[in-house]
Amino acid sequence: MTETEILAERFEANRSHLRSVAYRMLGSQTEADDAVQETFLRVMRAGTSDVDNFAGWLTTIVARVCLDMLRGRKSRREVPVDAEVESLPAIDNPEREKLIADSVGVAMLVVLETLTAAERVAFVLHDMFDISFDEIAPVIGRSPTAARQLASRGRRRVQGAPANPEADRARQREVVGAFLAASQSGDVSALLAILDPDVVLRADAAAMEASVRAGAPALAPEIRGRDSVANIFRGRARAAQLALVDGDSGLVFAPGGQPRVVVDFVLENGRIVEINMIADAERLAALDLEF
Repeated sequence: MTETEILAERFEANRSHLRSVAYRMLGSQTEADDAVQETFLRVMRAGTSDVDNFAGWLTTIVARVCLDMLRGRKSRREVPVDAEVESLPAIDNPEREKLIADSVGVAMLVVLETLTAAERVAFVLHDMFDISFDEIAPVIGRSPTAARQLASRGRRRVQGAPANPEADRARQREVVGAFLAASQSGDVSALLAILDPDVVLRADAAAMEASVRAGAPALAPEIRGRDSVANIFRGRARAAQLALVDGDSGLVFAPGGQPRVVVDFVLENGRIVEINMIADAERLAALDLEF
């Protein structure tokens, strides 16, 4: 048997699982089949089965495909929820299947449609398929902490709280707006007031390079502590503007309308606990940005 045949055979052994993942993300049997087929094509192009966790690898690929489809659907204002769920694909873990059997149906799919694409992917992967946040993070282009927050927010919405999802987002817009104003004016006291004492700032390699080119304070892959992070952002965000990053309030540096750096925030109890600066072109392309 050739390597290609072995790879195809291993894929087919996981097809039912992948269709189950895709259906719960997309809410459409037809779109789920399309997502699985696109996953098959990507896997065959990769041309390797030498992966430690083959099923997990396939799951992350189909999740990325579904994320792209959800974002494309949003741009077209489409909501293709199946009216029938009689042939819902089975989840591999019988105990987990029993726990959610009563909740997965048209009603739940309709609720899932109210989530942002990233919230939906994080919630489905973690709560329905027990995927760790470390594994979910690269799928949605966010940190594990941000992935955890997205899943938590999705979970609350699915469970019926808050009744008005804009409540959380309004508070987030308020905090991020205050951060932007304080950063632009160089008001360190105001920055300290909205940063958690243990806040962490993470920057990817491209963001660090962009900082050097701009003559701004040097960045490191990780900077911890309220004072250090406040000093980094003092007077730094003059060219930034407010934006929605996968439905969350964030900042974007977009000279000429082209996003170059995105600043993503994670909040807890009204304070900023994590900031991510993203400038890698591939990661930027994976984000759903509105500004």
